[in-house]
Amino acid sequence: MVYESLLVIAVVFVASFVILPVVGTLAAAWQKHLFQGFLLSVLFAYFAAFWLRSGQTLAMKTWRVRLVRADGQPITLRLAFFRFVLALAGIAAAGLGLAWAWFDRDRQFLHDRLLGTRLVRVPRPA
Repeated sequence: MVYESLLVIAVVFVASFVILPVVGTLAAAWQKHLFQGFLLSVLFAYFAAFWLRSGQTLAMKTWRVRLVRADGQPITLRLAFFRFVLALAGIAAAGLGLAWAWFDRDRQFLHDRLLGTRLVRVPRPA
């Protein structure tokens, strides 16, 4: 998660350079909301693009982990959206959605348990 966080910070940093000239100084509430909405959209696009293409973000590739449905098939755009939203909610709730994995019998995050998705190990290439 630390490695993923570094990549997400870089994505947000670059996206901020794109939107800040458009919204300005962020003095008004509408500017702040537009900025936050844009950054959330960029983050969803980042995660959804990787999850839908290969089931792996760059950090997940490094650690040989893939996101799949319970039947082993790739996830859909709908599942990607709900996973993103529920993961954010779990993080916003003092990280309880992530801490759930410590107590889950299959070591799944709460959002994966609720959506029927799972993280699986990818074998080393032969």
